[in-house]
Amino acid sequence: MTGGAYQAFGLRMRTLCTVAVFCALLIASDSHAANWPQWRGPEGNSVCRETGMPLVWRENFNMAWKAELPGWGNSTPIVWENAVFVTSQQDDKLLLVRLDKKAGKIVWSREVGRGTFEQAAKSKRGQQIFHRLHNLATPSPVTDGQTVVAHFGNGDLAAYDFEGKQLWKRNLQDDHGKYTIWWGHANSPVIYKDLVISVCMQDSLADLKGETRDSYVVAHELKTGKRRWFVKRATEAHAEEADAYTTPVFQTVDKRVEMIVFGGNQLDSFDPATGQRWWYLPGLRGGRTVTGPTVAGQYVVATRGMRGPLLAMKLSPLNEGQLTNRAIAWSQETGTPDSCCPAVWADLVFTVTDDGIARCYNGFSGRLWWKERLKGSYKASPMTGENRVYFLNQDGLCTVVSASTHFQRLVENQLSDQTIASPAAAGGQILIRGRKWLYCIGQK
Repeated sequence: MTGGAYQAFGLRMRTLCTVAVFCALLIASDSHAANWPQWRGPEGNSVCRETGMPLVWRENFNMAWKAELPGWGNSTPIVWENAVFVTSQQDDKLLLVRLDKKAGKIVWSREVGRGTFEQAAKSKRGQQIFHRLHNLATPSPVTDGQTVVAHFGNGDLAAYDFEGKQLWKRNLQDDHGKYTIWWGHANSPVIYKDLVISVCMQDSLADLKGETRDSYVVAHELKTGKRRWFVKRATEAHAEEADAYTTPVFQTVDKRVEMIVFGGNQLDSFDPATGQRWWYLPGLRGGRTVTGPTVAGQYVVATRGMRGPLLAMKLSPLNEGQLTNRAIAWSQETGTPDSCCPAVWADLVFTVTDDGIARCYNGFSGRLWWKERLKGSYKASPMTGENRVYFLNQDGLCTVVSASTHFQRLVENQLSDQTIASPAAAGGQILIRGRKWLYCIGQK
């Protein structure tokens, strides 16, 4: 195929893919279009399907409101209609806070529990030593529109109604043993129907003398907190390689709902209703895994730990049991992210490294379309919407680029805050959580 024919074919495929994906998602999620109910949004991939998203802002322009938060944390705000929820740590108090989305005022704050943590430059195996950039309020809350669930790095897992009444509470360390993850537990819970599902991927300590620890996936009833199912997640990873800070994502594959979990050098698919494992792909050797998986159509895109290769695996109803590397559709060996999850728009995959090198790939083939340096350092995952990609660095600078095969920097927007948490979007507004403030960007 000639170069011109190849480009024309690619354009047709991208157009068809964009239309098909957009129509399917519009039908499936129209009733929740103005909500951002969990970490990385309704689809778990940082995609906003709304129109009217703000493009330009600064501290005194296009700012609906900003609210000072008690304490600090890196959890993403979640939104359901006019309710905004965020978790925070104030001294040793672990808080769930509800704000009014229209007014930007705190409606209520609840002390879920208490906890302290140790920060150090070196880890101690068998004990959580938190990274200097995060605390116990890193996991993001999740809601189904009636119940909101908060989780913290000390193991507290609790559910509240929208009026602030606690429905139930339990502690996963009390239930399943102390966390042994090296740099502080940070996995966010997810909701599937009437279940809230949590993952724990950690150092098993199997090569040391003494008690070992399991990695696991556990589901509790959303309304009562009663445990519905529990499965151990054994991998071939050792020591820090077994650690993962990722959150599950969902995809429907030929009418079968799959919950995809990545970490410990392994990619798994579970039945979220029962905990049965559909398939697993081991041998993805890298290291501790911070950047989580992203579903892009019928592909799942993930980065092996410690800046290992970026890979794409095609999802199929024929996937069963142990898979081999033949299941990998494509991979990229260099310039991969360590912290920031990949983002998608149509058939394009976008990544950014911690030191600010952004890349755009063809989601079907892995072909690199462009590579550009952005300003600053990055921990937040990029967000896409309205044919744009929003890259938020650690110093409050959000660079917006065109979601296309040619790099086009549209605008740079600056806030005066430290920004580690990933952005959220709902109702034509963007919410950015800083170290001190929660910003609501867009028209009032």
